[in-house]
Amino acid sequence: MGLDRLKAKDSIAQVHNALEKVENRKNKILRNPFVYTDEKGNIFKTTERIVKSVEPPERRIPSDEELFPDGNGIPDYKLVWEHFRVQGRLTEEQLLRIIDKASGVFAVEPSMLKVSCPAVVVGDIHGQYHDMIKMLSLCPEFGKTQYLFLGDYVDRGDCSIEVLILLYCIKLNFPHSVWMIRGNHETRRMTEYFTFKKECEIKYSLRLYYAALRSFSNLPIAAILNDQFFCVHGGISKHLGLVQDVNMIDRHRPDPPSSGVFCDLEWSDPSPNYDVVKEKQAKEPLFAPNTERNCSYYYSFRAVQSFLRRNNLLSVVRGHQAQDAGYRMYQKDDKTGFPTVITIFSAPNYCHTYRNKAAALIYDGKTFNIKQFLPAADAPYYLPDFMNVFEWSVPFVCEKVIDILVCMLNVCTQKELEAEPPLSKEAVEGVERKTVRGSARAGIKAIKKVTDKRISTHKRTVSAVSSSLKTKLLAIGKTSRMLNILREESEQMADLRDAKNGRLPRGILMNGREELHRYIKSFSDAKKRDLKNEGLPPSDDEINEAKKAKSSVYRRYIEEGSSDVEADDVIL
Repeated sequence: MGLDRLKAKDSIAQVHNALEKVENRKNKILRNPFVYTDEKGNIFKTTERIVKSVEPPERRIPSDEELFPDGNGIPDYKLVWEHFRVQGRLTEEQLLRIIDKASGVFAVEPSMLKVSCPAVVVGDIHGQYHDMIKMLSLCPEFGKTQYLFLGDYVDRGDCSIEVLILLYCIKLNFPHSVWMIRGNHETRRMTEYFTFKKECEIKYSLRLYYAALRSFSNLPIAAILNDQFFCVHGGISKHLGLVQDVNMIDRHRPDPPSSGVFCDLEWSDPSPNYDVVKEKQAKEPLFAPNTERNCSYYYSFRAVQSFLRRNNLLSVVRGHQAQDAGYRMYQKDDKTGFPTVITIFSAPNYCHTYRNKAAALIYDGKTFNIKQFLPAADAPYYLPDFMNVFEWSVPFVCEKVIDILVCMLNVCTQKELEAEPPLSKEAVEGVERKTVRGSARAGIKAIKKVTDKRISTHKRTVSAVSSSLKTKLLAIGKTSRMLNILREESEQMADLRDAKNGRLPRGILMNGREELHRYIKSFSDAKKRDLKNEGLPPSDDEINEAKKAKSSVYRRYIEEGSSDVEADDVIL
């Protein structure tokens, strides 16, 4: 019974110590929770903006009377322009009203538009709202010139909704001088795989997403500019003889077919050997399978030359491919002396990684001019993957909690190994019985025998359990660090994926984010790493299988540590 008394005394002492510490804490001066002092002694109030020079987001939502001032359902596009510039929001009902009205306008337009001069042709925008409005502000005024947008308004940027809504507002204000055609990203499959669907769900709801999909189905798919240029998102098709045949395409569907004219107009590209010397052109096939896109074709110089002459046109103007200078002029026709294909790309520093310029084509019927643009300097910073600050901070918290757990495990394990473990109630009673029956020496021997056995078993158990826990915690800690890098550098991850198997180079994550930025040095590096994301996405079944495989790898990684499972494989 002596051991029970000792335990009781220890418990009482512990309670007294705890009460004393609580009492001492009461005497401390409470700190103002709304004031923060950093390690340099700078004082900040958490109820105020830390950097007051940065313009705060607009919280007020315009009323219907302000947004639709004329009462005819036509939005004030200048108000929307400025409101979105300061990160303002509209109500979901207002957005749906704009989308539905614009969709009705697109629905009655032909699949192939006729656009006159003067005109401005704009390429891919990809949700880069502030870059877009900077570019448009430096181009001719709306209403005084024709505007033709070549598609890919959404996905991969931070503000796809804002880009789409502003363009729809401008279209409604200038229905006969602003024209929009469909890109390969204005489809269900692409927007589900990339970012537009998630952006709609986070900022508003899926009602907005499905309304946008309906409007995409009504967008025209090609245009003839000044009876000279065939304007399309991707390029020509081996199945398209005359440009008038575009009007025969059934475009009112959420996704184009995986082959055929519609698919080719959205997905085809100039051949990698498009600009080869004339002596080698005869050996080039007119059309070859497009291995980068996983669908459609590459078209050669001879194929385009034949198409242009057959339709009495000067050139093909298209988007669809990022360009270092924002544009690219392909090989000229001998008879006209004009480039047979012109690519225009209007998203500067694409995905915050490519370091490319943007461009817009300005044509007055005689003079052909291309204006280049750099990224907007006043664009706000957005956390990756539409995260809020609490989601963003979770990896930091996880890292610190894991550090604490590892430290606690190390300390506790050492103490437990050095200290004798407590005896069970049955063991104590057995020793007392032997002591009562026999001599004191017999009792001491019994205590030593039970204690030695208990200590030996305890040490083996603690050592095995702590070693296992420590391995798992270290594995989780390593994963947490990589997740932290991934969250902050999500677009870097996409651009670093290897073209062949979609994986990061070994060791990139564990070396930190500095290695990520060092690894992508140029436009060509970024483009090469991003090839996987330029093709037709996998099907839903393929995506589900990949998720199951990744989940299995992650479970094995946590259970076994990093001994035979590559850390990078867990994330990728």
